[in-house]
Amino acid sequence: MKISTLKNKNLILFEAISGSRSFGLATENSDTDIRGVYYLPKKDFFGLNYIPQISNETNDITYYEIGRLVELLQKNNPNILEVLASPEDCILQKHPLMDLLKPEDFLSKLCKNTFAGYAVSQIKKAKGLNKKILNPMDKEKKSILDFCYILQDQGSVPLKKWLREFPSSGRVSEGRGGLQQEKCGLVSIDNTKGMFALFYDESGEFGYKGIIRNEEANQVSVSSVPKGQHPIAYLFCNLDAYSTYCKDYREYWKWVSDRNEDRYNVNQNHGQNYDSKNMMHTIRLLQSCEQIFRTGSLNIRVENRDELLDIKAGNLSYDAVMKKAEDLIRSIEFYYSGSKLPEFPDTKMTTKTLTEIREVLYIRS
Repeated sequence: MKISTLKNKNLILFEAISGSRSFGLATENSDTDIRGVYYLPKKDFFGLNYIPQISNETNDITYYEIGRLVELLQKNNPNILEVLASPEDCILQKHPLMDLLKPEDFLSKLCKNTFAGYAVSQIKKAKGLNKKILNPMDKEKKSILDFCYILQDQGSVPLKKWLREFPSSGRVSEGRGGLQQEKCGLVSIDNTKGMFALFYDESGEFGYKGIIRNEEANQVSVSSVPKGQHPIAYLFCNLDAYSTYCKDYREYWKWVSDRNEDRYNVNQNHGQNYDSKNMMHTIRLLQSCEQIFRTGSLNIRVENRDELLDIKAGNLSYDAVMKKAEDLIRSIEFYYSGSKLPEFPDTKMTTKTLTEIREVLYIRS
């Protein structure tokens, strides 16, 4: 089923402009998003063709089947509550039956998790983004050798440096200095983590496996060493640091491949090292949550447009935005503790309302 089908068959119950325009945050470059509600024809609803929502290709126009809408309202989904609370000047179409669904019939203490919980997850993402912007990673991936160290005196030396600068003497062949990792053999040291005795076989007669088999190895190799051989050094491999590096490397380059270049360039231009548009909406969401517990109602049209647009423009520092978010979270906790909202929405009552709406719609069809 397509959006055009909904309109041709007069199945739309509600339609409104959403997003920045409904919040009062639109600028000349803002997109126009549409959210709406429809109902399925009786044969589709009672049959096997239930369609919960329909969107266009870019997802800037989305309609929810009325049953799905009520289900999400009962879960205090922020986006759906905001659709139901659309300002009058944003409503394009509204069936009288939609007046039976009121935001105050659904608001509950669940909003702390759905509004503030989602906002907190966005703050964590913002912190991760801040870390990525400030700490770019080389495209060439490090190997586990970069996380190995040779114990020396009361300190340590990076393995690669030690291999490169090891002097030619004794059991190592004459010529320029340096050892090859492929000719090394490691033996685990009992009762330690990541510690190895390092042996060297210049001739290759003992068949040591080297420190790693190849550059893609995710752990060091251990070898069988004949009795009578003596270690030339002791090696520490920091596997925990290597695992953390690999995780950060994957996340960083996935972020590079997935990021919106236009938005990234805007963020780079204002130099605040955070996704300013996302953080504007995160602060707005926290303010909505505070309003719910302070007043017991939801009004999505903001009263601090200039302040929020300042955040979007990158006029506030990353630390200032984080402090604003932390202050709002504390305020939410305060108002939540004294809120008279129910723990959960009255699902029996709101489901009964949904049933009454369907009965009217299907009696007419």
